[in-house]
Amino acid sequence: MFLSDVNVQNVGKTKIEQYGERLLDWLADKVFEFAIALVFLFIGFKVCKFLVKIIGKSFAKADIEDSVAGFLLSVIKGILYAIIFVMAISIVGVQVTSLVAILGTASLSIGLALQGSLANFAGGVLILLMKPFKVGDYIIENDKNCEGTVVAIDIFYTKLKTYDNRIIVIPNGNITANSLVNVTAEKSRKLDISIGVSYDSDIKLVKNVLTEIVMSSPYYDKTKEMNVFVDSFQESSIKMGVRCFVKTEDYWSAKWEINEAIKTMFDAKGIVIPYNQMEVTIKQ
Repeated sequence: MFLSDVNVQNVGKTKIEQYGERLLDWLADKVFEFAIALVFLFIGFKVCKFLVKIIGKSFAKADIEDSVAGFLLSVIKGILYAIIFVMAISIVGVQVTSLVAILGTASLSIGLALQGSLANFAGGVLILLMKPFKVGDYIIENDKNCEGTVVAIDIFYTKLKTYDNRIIVIPNGNITANSLVNVTAEKSRKLDISIGVSYDSDIKLVKNVLTEIVMSSPYYDKTKEMNVFVDSFQESSIKMGVRCFVKTEDYWSAKWEINEAIKTMFDAKGIVIPYNQMEVTIKQ
């Protein structure tokens, strides 16, 4: 038993020596390729840093969010470094086909496992890049009818604050997959008011009163067109319409003030605002 153990050790040492000699021979044969690969890596990494720097400046000019810009630059840098490293290995003579296949399979598996999170992440990047809305805008999400003022745009979620001071957290994937309304995207907004008057009213007087109310409002944007018109004929009233432009931030204040002024002026001018009534006739 002792002699057999010694023979096994000797055979093991011989194989190790053979493998070592083969490795040394292979390295000796690949000295020139290794030198080229090292030079390629050095130059490639320098070029990568230069390209990343240029891309970073372009992101700054495009006014991209710092968090998104930093993440994208890291991803681009990692991809470029990986490509250069694989190309350097191929210069030495190492087969990279299997390595690329394994990396592709692993990436696909991870992508399927994190499908929902990746969708939210992609949505966050799109929101920060395309900027359909920004922090401070009032938006209405048409899928679940969630609406409120945007208080935060994260990579995975967007937070809205409602008028009654609640916080709504919406996955970015849902926002980018559905339509939304950005109420405060423009500096001015059209105010549309409808009011009913009785059929006995003097239409000319009604239009003059409505025009005077709008013209005297401090919220009315006098640089834009204002319309006062007969909208339609209802069962018990004539529907009048008023359209004018106000600043977006003054929309609700303007609407409330003009509505109150209409009621006050109509009462002073004797203009009747009809309401639904029921007449009951009793026959003997």
